[in-house]
Amino acid sequence: MSNLRYFEDFEIGRRFTTRGMTLTETDIVQFAQLYDPQPFHMDKTAAESSAFGTLIASGLQTLCVTIRLVVQENVFTDASMGSPGMDQVRWHKPVYPDDTISVEVEVLDAAPSTSKPDRGHARMAYTVRNQHGDTVMSFTAWQILRRRPETGA
Repeated sequence: MSNLRYFEDFEIGRRFTTRGMTLTETDIVQFAQLYDPQPFHMDKTAAESSAFGTLIASGLQTLCVTIRLVVQENVFTDASMGSPGMDQVRWHKPVYPDDTISVEVEVLDAAPSTSKPDRGHARMAYTVRNQHGDTVMSFTAWQILRRRPETGA
């Protein structure tokens, strides 16, 4: 039996949960230096006088780690044909050094493509939580998914 998931495996209401990943201070600073060089992401002293009072991860880093966790868990990787976008991206709470985040993905909508029979579209809700169970980020995203190949009779 194959572990591959296809569009047909994404029924409305189905949920997937990832393992966690801990973001260290080094991870946070290195990401910020490359992609989001705001002082409260990369300078401990400057961060102390910020609204957060300490270093925090970039929201973009939290988003990237979220995608990594979902891909590593192989939620839809085998069937993925890309994504046309995401909506309602919200950062609810900061991610601090040594926080461990994990992701829950819930299928909200799913429909076969009306123009391309080899695929379907699923809208999914992503909820990212820290080790305390606090929601730190949420968003919805559409995923284009390959349909299960026809089996010969």
